Amino acid sequence: MTPEPSPSAPAARPAATLQRRLFLVGSLLVAGLALSVVAFGDLGEDLVYFWDPSQMQAAGEDAVGATIRLGGVVKAGTVQWQPEANSLKFIVTDGKVEVPVEATGAPPQMFREGIGVVVEGTLTKSGVFTSDRLMVKHSNEYKAPEGEMSAEERKTLYTTVEEL
Repeated sequence: MTPEPSPSAPAARPAATLQRRLFLVGSLLVAGLALSVVAFGDLGEDLVYFWDPSQMQAAGEDAVGATIRLGGVVKAGTVQWQPEANSLKFIVTDGKVEVPVEATGAPPQMFREGIGVVVEGTLTKSGVFTSDRLMVKHSNEYKAPEGEMSAEERKTLYTTVEEL
């Protein structure tokens, strides 16, 4: 004996299938709309490129006026810090090309000649890179101070750490 199908079962099946298809079509439309906003929107204007001095020079006129993160090393003997004007001038190099940088604001404590830096700003038509954001590259490895600590120095160090 096989059970007889109820009269409501055949009608429920097409309704569930129709609901599933409508959900699938709606999902595809939303995904397509999102993709077209990303593809055809003006998102390129909001991008920040990371270039070294050679790449920036190779870009030529395309680099002028664009927001760029310029990475390189601070050339020795070029740092000019004017604390009263809050102005910093130096040259960033990758060993091949040199770019003069004018930054505003106080430099980070670790800023010095010969250290890796990343400056965010724009290249002017005169070839000077202007920036108001300066970041210093540093190693994430801890190196213990050389020499031995006296018992008093060790006690002071551990007391200070425990208080934190």
